[in-house]
Amino acid sequence: MMSDGVRLAADLCLPSGRGPFPSVVIRTPYDRRLHRAELRAWASHGFAAMAQDVRGRHASDGQWRPYQHEEGDGAATVRWLRGQRWSDGHVVASGSSYAAYCALSAALGASSEERPDAVIAAVPALGLAETAREPGRPGETGEPGGPERLFARTGWWAAHGDRRDSDETALDDALARDPRLFEHLPLAGLPHRLGRDLPSWPHLWRAQRRSDVALRGASADVPLLAVGGSRDPFRDDTVELWQHWGGPARLLIGPWGHALTASPGPEAHPKHRLNLGALYVRWARAALAGQLSGGRRGVAALGGSQWWTAMADDVEETEYPFGTCTGLRLVRGEQFTADPEQPVRSDALTVPATGEPDRCLLVTAPIPRPLDLLGPARVRLTAAADTPCADWVVRLVALDPRGTADPVALGVVRRKDGGNDPARIEVPLGHVARRLPAGTRLRLEVAGHHFPAHARNPHTGEDPLTATRLLPSRRSLILAGSALSLPVVPARHRVPRVDPAQEICS
Repeated sequence: MMSDGVRLAADLCLPSGRGPFPSVVIRTPYDRRLHRAELRAWASHGFAAMAQDVRGRHASDGQWRPYQHEEGDGAATVRWLRGQRWSDGHVVASGSSYAAYCALSAALGASSEERPDAVIAAVPALGLAETAREPGRPGETGEPGGPERLFARTGWWAAHGDRRDSDETALDDALARDPRLFEHLPLAGLPHRLGRDLPSWPHLWRAQRRSDVALRGASADVPLLAVGGSRDPFRDDTVELWQHWGGPARLLIGPWGHALTASPGPEAHPKHRLNLGALYVRWARAALAGQLSGGRRGVAALGGSQWWTAMADDVEETEYPFGTCTGLRLVRGEQFTADPEQPVRSDALTVPATGEPDRCLLVTAPIPRPLDLLGPARVRLTAAADTPCADWVVRLVALDPRGTADPVALGVVRRKDGGNDPARIEVPLGHVARRLPAGTRLRLEVAGHHFPAHARNPHTGEDPLTATRLLPSRRSLILAGSALSLPVVPARHRVPRVDPAQEICS
């Protein structure tokens, strides 16, 4: 029972024997019953394991308001676990996605007796503002944040928002009824087209304050294991959390999507199929026993190779200037039109070869030797738009020697320059961990939309969620001074190969 009398439903699995036992708790909006096999696995390794429905979800009482009650409810749950006769007083908070936020919130609570002793946070969804939009950057946007993450947020809210249970097929069903679901304006009316009420939908997009979980973690003294996928939309939040954490911090990044090893990318190798459950148990034992060294240690899989490597300190930022034979050669579109009526698609990698350009397209020569990338990538643009508000989308794609296209990195920023005056624009592409084989060409696209992954910028200066009018936007790139920067491990250095479990558990 919570401090206000609300009762939360939980499943508890105890190890055999008399105890006492350390505990692991998973607080989730995705139905505690789905974790029963996981609880049994923890119990078989000597942990008392609990999965709990968060407030207002499934069998728990109260009202479901994402991100509003997790710190207090998590603290009360940790306190309850420590008070049980079978408990040895040690608690590990664990979770993935929203459940990772629950675990982190408990760890950042006010009272030491209400905080867990260690945290496992996988692909953490850190808050409303973080999940709804790309992060806004000072001087680059007049919006509460950056461009809206439309497709993923619609899918999550359709499945889980404003309801006690979940309907995982809600968005697919709606798209089957209306394949042009996302094209109707205004986007604020999308819940009606989904076929049910979503009163929290406007609140999602009005969220202006980021949760500050990553920054608050700087004062944390408990051990952290942060786990992410290089293809996960919250990859950079995972890395930032690890970088700011005050206690012993470990990072594991694999070539996976949001479901981690259950959603490997095409660049994943069989050696990247880790048993994450066994690794979590080993790390938790080391963390509770005080066997982890201080500071930060990180491990990443280089997709495209079979190796795991420690996060490197000797990576060089290598520039590929636009419009040069040794960098990125211009193919077409130094001037192009970003038309929200015909936006560049996020779900297609084909590029038009004729007609008026809808993006700037550049390509490198085939790389002469394998290229190891490990760290943050970015693009520096000098560019102009003739509309009061413009999104700048940069997509980096690898073209292997057979011609197969595979996305490597993506960045989206929103600017309010306008007036056709060239501006310097920095577009972060996020953390990359990849080996590209010899003969690969890099294709760089600079566009104005990435739809439906992100909402279309209407180019009128209006809120993309309420706009009903769309305007084309003429864009111009100045090649001189524009460049792609990649985190390249120098060829003269061998990438250090490590055992991921040994590295993060020591």
